[in-house]
Amino acid sequence: MGHIGMSEEINHRRRDFLGTAAMAAAATQLGMVGSANAQTKPAAPPAINPGAHMAFGSLKQIDAGVLNIGYAEAGPANGPPVVLLHGWPYDIYSFVDVAPMLASAGYRVIVPYVRGYGTTRFLSGETPRNGQQSVVALDVIALMDALKIENATLAGFDWGARSADIVAALWPERCKALVSLSGYLIGSQEAGKIPLPPKAELQWWYQYYLATERGRVGYEKSRHDFAKLIWQLASPKWNFDDATFDRSAASFDNPDHVAIVTHNYRWRLALAQGEAKYDDLEGRLAEGPVITVPTITLEGDANGAPHPEPVLMPRNSRASIRTGP
Repeated sequence: MGHIGMSEEINHRRRDFLGTAAMAAAATQLGMVGSANAQTKPAAPPAINPGAHMAFGSLKQIDAGVLNIGYAEAGPANGPPVVLLHGWPYDIYSFVDVAPMLASAGYRVIVPYVRGYGTTRFLSGETPRNGQQSVVALDVIALMDALKIENATLAGFDWGARSADIVAALWPERCKALVSLSGYLIGSQEAGKIPLPPKAELQWWYQYYLATERGRVGYEKSRHDFAKLIWQLASPKWNFDDATFDRSAASFDNPDHVAIVTHNYRWRLALAQGEAKYDDLEGRLAEGPVITVPTITLEGDANGAPHPEPVLMPRNSRASIRTGP
């Protein structure tokens, strides 16, 4: 497993550096398969210029599993696929500078809205608004199936890193390589019951807030102010402007956003049930499955969000991430 430190300048855009790592992971895997891969071999990537891009091209929509997923796409259709996965409370614009870099180097870049964000919608009003970890990860598999992508390099942060970790752990044949911010984020409800030291618990204040009805109502009422506060706390050296925040904040107006976010955090504390049909998957995840695909893990030097110490990344709880052969 690799660990890459960031300069303070890059840390101001703490999510942009995923593109460089995704390129490294993808290039490593491509070098391993060599000429047997019929896809176009990418060129060396240009440097990322944070803030140079303000928008994606026209967004696309596709039915995938229980969702109609909105996503941005860039790069050649026959390029090696890279799927970039955002977390909470962010959206696809986390990768607005990364995607063009990867695309210009020959990669097919897919950047989907997570369930409950942006233009992603449930196909049925009867589908449970479920935010448990296995279900959010299955959305990635469903999207890849719908796009006829057999396997891809996956990169993500926060919820997106967790989903990428899960795909890599349970379906390694679908994941060429992995880039995961904050390392191994697969968890379990049982693990969520174990109290942390007070200082660590303080960092999770929003999780406990959302566990209450007062918190759900408060988030529904003030989701934009809530998200802006999280941005400020999670990235204390990122001096984002209102236009940057407002661009992403529009995705929180999704009609299922509050339900998905609330369920995700309540499920993690075992205060909300998941769907029984996913119990077997959650059981496998609770065992801390080892990730064996080529992997790069990352941590910012000014990350204000809850995260493991970098020295713990090679082994987090009972599970480990190691680079595959």
